[in-house]
Amino acid sequence: MSVPTAALDSSVCAPLPVLGQNVTVPLVTGGEVTYAALDYAASAPALQRVWDDVAAYAPYYGSVHRGAGYLSQLSTDLFENSRRTVAEFLGCRADDQVVFTRSTTDSLNLLAAAIPAGCQVFVYETEHHASLLPWRDARVTYLDAPRTPGQAVETLERALADRDPYGPALVCVTGASNVTGELWPVRELAAAAHAHGARIVLDAAQLAPHHPVDIAELDVDWVAFSGHKLYAPFGSGVLAGRADWLQSAEPYLAGGGASRKVARRADGGVDVDWHTTAARHEAGSPNVIGVYSIASACKALTEAGFDSLVAREQKLVSRVREGLAEVPEVRVLSLFGDDAPRVGVISFVVRGWNSSHFAAALSAEYGIGVRDGLFCAHPLVRTLLGSDPQDPGECGAPEAEPGERSLNAIRVSFGAGTPDEHIDRFLRAVTELVREGARWNYRTEDGRCVPDRGEAAQV
Repeated sequence: MSVPTAALDSSVCAPLPVLGQNVTVPLVTGGEVTYAALDYAASAPALQRVWDDVAAYAPYYGSVHRGAGYLSQLSTDLFENSRRTVAEFLGCRADDQVVFTRSTTDSLNLLAAAIPAGCQVFVYETEHHASLLPWRDARVTYLDAPRTPGQAVETLERALADRDPYGPALVCVTGASNVTGELWPVRELAAAAHAHGARIVLDAAQLAPHHPVDIAELDVDWVAFSGHKLYAPFGSGVLAGRADWLQSAEPYLAGGGASRKVARRADGGVDVDWHTTAARHEAGSPNVIGVYSIASACKALTEAGFDSLVAREQKLVSRVREGLAEVPEVRVLSLFGDDAPRVGVISFVVRGWNSSHFAAALSAEYGIGVRDGLFCAHPLVRTLLGSDPQDPGECGAPEAEPGERSLNAIRVSFGAGTPDEHIDRFLRAVTELVREGARWNYRTEDGRCVPDRGEAAQV
């Protein structure tokens, strides 16, 4: 997978309007500053366009699939039209299904519940926990972290060729790493999987917000992603792809909406005729606002033009990487090397700094929001840091005190709504913190590094 190579200048595309772009936050050193949201990989701010669409629909809110009234019928049409919009956004094939879920994690757990008996799952240790952990009832083969895209394909081919017995198999792989931002060779991995009789699911949580995703072109069997990373509000996600395993599996949740007919038997039991459409796995009253917000985001990104959005983001990626390279104490984490294509997700460590301390200083002294920790990808971060698997460290809860080494990293992430000024402020802040130190004292409280109240550092 390659990144479009449009000219990387500011005229390519302006930042898309997002919620919170004018929010100000207090600084421990006094005054306020406009908040720089650079934690898109966790949750991207909602697009203003998405929020406006949801607000326009809100007065017409109604029950989906269950009412004869006008608002119910309107909401049902909106819900199903949203399904078609998402299918178009993902380049779904004619017989693919789009199932609405709560998140990427929910989508992959749904698929894990639908795999046939005896299925063997192959997953790299580099995956986010959402795609690393759901396969508890399957035979799982964990693959070591590859150091090149070619090695990723070769590792998978060997593992698939050696599997015994030869039966149903599923490969789960990320499209873009939530730690390094690097793009994975999805099309090549899909070809390798299919050549060995396996299927493949793409975790596109970090790919879909930054790069076009086309199921048919990539030749993957399923795609999963979350609305809250695609510039929509929390609480909605998508699993899209082949229908056969989903139709054959027991409903993910049993209840209304998943059933077509329920009848009592003469012996007092209950017979259930389940839907074979996407409704089979969408029991309960659906999150119509969440679904509509995803569809709105899909439309907004398509209309803005992905080539222009990607080109501008690559400009920001280059600026961040070049700026960090000018600070010798900073080490950027990477699997595939400096030349690997990547999206706007960059993780790094700073020599002499506890990562939580550094992230806390960025927030308290500069109004910059980043993420520190292991990013729910513990095996990958530990591999990149060269640590022992048993070393302490967990997502967002470092045990080290400020100034002590911790098994964590700092992640800066950005996207379609990020202004140039936020990137400039971030790079200036990194340089100042490394060269001059923090201007405030910090302590560890409930596993987090926080500013001491009223304790300015002695300079």
